Amino acid sequence: MQGVHVSSHPLVAHHVCSLRDPATKPSEFRRVVRHLTRLVAVEATANLPTCDVRVSTPLAEAIGRRLADTIAIVPILRAGLGMADGLLELIPDAQVWHIGLYRDEATLEPKEYYNKLPPKLDASVAIVVDPMLATGGSALRTCQILRAAGIPRLVFVGLIASPQGIEALRAGVPDVVIHVAALDDGLNDVGYILPGLGDAGDRQFATQPAE
Repeated sequence: MQGVHVSSHPLVAHHVCSLRDPATKPSEFRRVVRHLTRLVAVEATANLPTCDVRVSTPLAEAIGRRLADTIAIVPILRAGLGMADGLLELIPDAQVWHIGLYRDEATLEPKEYYNKLPPKLDASVAIVVDPMLATGGSALRTCQILRAAGIPRLVFVGLIASPQGIEALRAGVPDVVIHVAALDDGLNDVGYILPGLGDAGDRQFATQPAE
């Protein structure tokens, strides 16, 4: 599907297995989330525009390229926080905007509870990050908020996606570019990705309820 990119990198596939494993402890889970985010983000940012610059080395002058865009990283709270850390390691000058959404477990619709966009949005690209693209509701609502605020270019970076989530996001914001580490089979009857990896927020922050 145009505009949808599922990574085929062997290292990405290797680390996805670690996220799926229920024996992976929260500290290791967070580390793998950051690592996977960096791998997927390299692919997701491959087409960012650059401008030519001259750089003086210790020996001579070199012609190089720097990013031309002002970039914003937008983690969807709370699970997106670990991914934002990974992206910031690649793009330390990026702005970070936070949007908090939770899923109503009865309707599966996103409910906004936090929005910390700056008064003046000067970014030309927003990279929305959330580990799971399940029903697509939270990602879609976040992209709609950013588009309404005037952000011209939107990229979604996730780890695990369902076909339903991709379809919903692309239907609502057709020009968003989607990059994920893996595309799974679908959703269960309560909107969780199958086979998935469980609740990414709970597994990152050790808040998973006891069995």
